[in-house]
Order: sequence, then C-alpha cells, then structure tokens
Amino acid sequence: MNAPAQHQVAIAGASGRMGRMLAEAIVQAPDCQLAGALDVAGSPHLGEDIAGFTGQPSGVLITSDMSQGLQQAKVLIDFTRPEGTMAHLAVCRQRGVQMVIGTTGFSPAQLAEIQAASQDIAIVMAPNMSVGVNVTLKLLEMAAKALSSGYDIEIIEAHHKHKVDAPSGTALKMGEVIAQAQGRDLKDCAVYARQGHTGERVTNTIGFSTIRGGDIVGDHTVMFATEGERIEITHKSSSRATYAQGSLRAVRFLADKQRGMFDMFDVLGLEAIRALA
Repeated sequence: MNAPAQHQVAIAGASGRMGRMLAEAIVQAPDCQLAGALDVAGSPHLGEDIAGFTGQPSGVLITSDMSQGLQQAKVLIDFTRPEGTMAHLAVCRQRGVQMVIGTTGFSPAQLAEIQAASQDIAIVMAPNMSVGVNVTLKLLEMAAKALSSGYDIEIIEAHHKHKVDAPSGTALKMGEVIAQAQGRDLKDCAVYARQGHTGERVTNTIGFSTIRGGDIVGDHTVMFATEGERIEITHKSSSRATYAQGSLRAVRFLADKQRGMFDMFDVLGLEAIRALA
C-alpha cells in the first residue's frame, strides 16, 4: 500500500495556463497531492476535475468556494492577480493554510498586509519561482557589487501579450537586488520610460525597458555597459514548467515552517551564500 503524499496542495487560478501547469506537476510528484482547486465565480471550468486534462483525474473539482477548495489543503499556490490573492490570503490566514505566492503587481498596502499575515502562517513569496531566475538574481548581486562604478545598468524584459503589469515583477526584483547590492534604493534611481528629447543618460540610474507580444513566456536581460565593453546576464523561459517545479520546491520548504515570510533565496539556500559573501 502506498504511503499518503506528504504535501496536500491547492491551486488558485486552477483553469489558467499556470494553474494547469501546476496541476500537471503535482500529479507527477510522488510526494504531493492535489487537495483543492480554486477559480473565479462564473468560470466555465467550475465543476471540472482539475487534472482531467492530464488523463489522470484527481477527483478534485474546480470551485469558487474558498472554504471548500481549501478544506483539505495544507498549502495554496497562488499565481493569480493581487485582488484574488488578497482574498485567498484572508481565508488561508483564518484556516492556517500556508501560501506560495507568485502573483505580482501588489500595492504597498497589500504587501504590508501579506507581511502581517506571515505572523500567523508561513508564506513563500517571489515574483518568479524559477530556480534559474533566482540563481540569476544571485549572479546579478555579485556583478552589481563588482561593477558598482562606471557601468550603466539597463534591464530589458519581454512577456506575452496577456501580461497586465509592467515592468514585470521579476524585472523589478532584479532592479532591487542590483540597487541593494550597490547601497542604493531602487525608487531613487529607477527610470521606467524614455521618450522625446531626454538628454544624456543620468549617471547611476537603472533603466527598464518592456516588451509585450505573442506568447513569450518570459525573457530578462540585464546589461552592464561601460566604455569599451558590455556585460549581459540573460535568463529566458521557454515553458512555465520551471515556475511549477520551483513552486513545488517552495511547498516542500514550507513543510516544517509554522509562520514567517520567505522568498526563493531561502528555499534554494542562496541566503547562506549571501551571508558568506
């Protein structure tokens, strides 16, 4: 007789592209089990088996009832939109369900509310759950320290035409990591738009450029440019599968956590590298 799966996982935005990718990853993971599936009221997929499309039905039906969808769950993975995540957060906090949050575009007030909720439940929140992206962030931190003087920094990101926020949460995180490594605050040095007669580039700024088109999953390039040379650090995603696998690593990380706010550096042990640097 097989032992029960250790991690009981619910998915928010269950019928979306990321929700389906998460469902497939959980079905294939021997230590995880689908325990709930949430979607918005009015979704045409309500009542469907969340994993039916994989050919391995889970018996878990998609619902808009948060209490029902979280009844058996130990952790909720949420890649929806800020207003949806905040509604899920309130119920998870009340029921003691941990959260893995990949949603981006939160307001400062919403971020403060998530931080407050982490006093009662354990939360992993990151703008990008990809293992590769988070290793890239560590490389950017190292590069920013070494190239702190005389280099112009530009961040270029590209996503599919359906993405609603810009710059991407990952691009902003890259900017934050670089600014922090150089002892600056991103809000004081970020440049988000250039048009018309802009004049020369202002020294020590971090520029952002945004591309939206087609079905681009997610491309990010950070350029460190100076006289005579240019260094580019690039990460390209060709599938959302990497986000799903990173999310499951976050789920496993939370297994022995009661409360607290964590990110993917914690999950991957990259904070330890930072401490040794």
